[in-house]
Amino acid sequence: MLLVDLTLVSPENGTDSGLIAGAVIAISEDRILWAGPAADLPAAHQHLKKQSLGGRLVTAGLIDCHSHLVYGGDRAREFDMRLNGAGYEEIARAGGGILSSVRATRAASEAELLASALRRADHLIAEGVTTIEIKSGYGLDLETELKMLRVARRIGQERPLRVVTTWLAAHALPPEYADDRDGYIERVVIAGMEAAQAAGLIDAVDGFCEGIAFTAAEMDRIFSHASALGLPVKLHAEQLSDLEGAALAARHGAISADHLEWLNEAGIAAMAASGTVAVLLPGAFYTLRETKLPPIAALRAAGVPMALATDSNPGTSPVTSALITMNMGATLFRMTPTECLAGFTVNAARALGLADRGRIAAGQIADLAVWDISHPAELAYRIGFNPLHSRIFGGKPCPL
Repeated sequence: MLLVDLTLVSPENGTDSGLIAGAVIAISEDRILWAGPAADLPAAHQHLKKQSLGGRLVTAGLIDCHSHLVYGGDRAREFDMRLNGAGYEEIARAGGGILSSVRATRAASEAELLASALRRADHLIAEGVTTIEIKSGYGLDLETELKMLRVARRIGQERPLRVVTTWLAAHALPPEYADDRDGYIERVVIAGMEAAQAAGLIDAVDGFCEGIAFTAAEMDRIFSHASALGLPVKLHAEQLSDLEGAALAARHGAISADHLEWLNEAGIAAMAASGTVAVLLPGAFYTLRETKLPPIAALRAAGVPMALATDSNPGTSPVTSALITMNMGATLFRMTPTECLAGFTVNAARALGLADRGRIAAGQIADLAVWDISHPAELAYRIGFNPLHSRIFGGKPCPL
């Protein structure tokens, strides 16, 4: 077996793959006891039942740390509009964009939302994903936001997939609150946050800090309330312009700031100081045909951890492939294949505030992906080819 140990990779040898040949992973129940070269297997673990993986390559299970997997309808028409020259803001201000998905999501039943989301989840599972973050944000009213989160929790019950949920009512302003921004924040974003937490439906709070969404001052208010409730925060920041959202997120100790195409040096420094993870979303960059690249080299130089995610959503990143996202991270953003894999494992776990997954190490949850490849660079190299052989979920083989 070939094992990928990303703890062996440092900034000085960032192109190194962390590959260990002739490796063994010792597992008990749902946890990893030990991992490393077979010759070094401790005597205490020699008695465990052995199962050969046929020399295949093993990584930690993939983690999609930013997705909008639950929604109604689709926005294929907007794809056509965009190809004919319409921009993101033009589509949004014309009643399309997020609000188009809001109408469809409000109209859909929980059963309908679950059925469509499971189809998308199945694609990700088939590519080695074992944990996924799912946001609300296409309801923009209390009832529908909570409906989305109930569906997200159901996905983790219906499939061998660990689901982390995020409150994203601060995604857009619905038409009924067009003249009452403060009322929306108070009666939907904040009141809903409290209701969702009381119902055990959310693990974190997010928002969209942008000219077509919410200001930094509004997000500051929302984050302050989240912190008072003990909820971690994250932020869609600097996607279309520089509103210094990343620096705001860092001041609140955010676990991640996401998108970041327009991130400035002050924002990078703030993220480095706070330990905030940069979640990069090349699917949205690709779909929107953006030209402003996130500052990858500066993030790397500052030591800011970089995660990758699909941003799976109906409008700006209709992506349900972790592997294609890795390829885009390498080809569009010039990340190394090792950085792309770390972006879907150890750094993705950090972006969700999870210390128990993302690495093959003692004490970690035994979520693993087994690949029919000989080098981890193949995961980012190929396009439209899935080399997954099998998954191990909670220490147990999990048929595809």
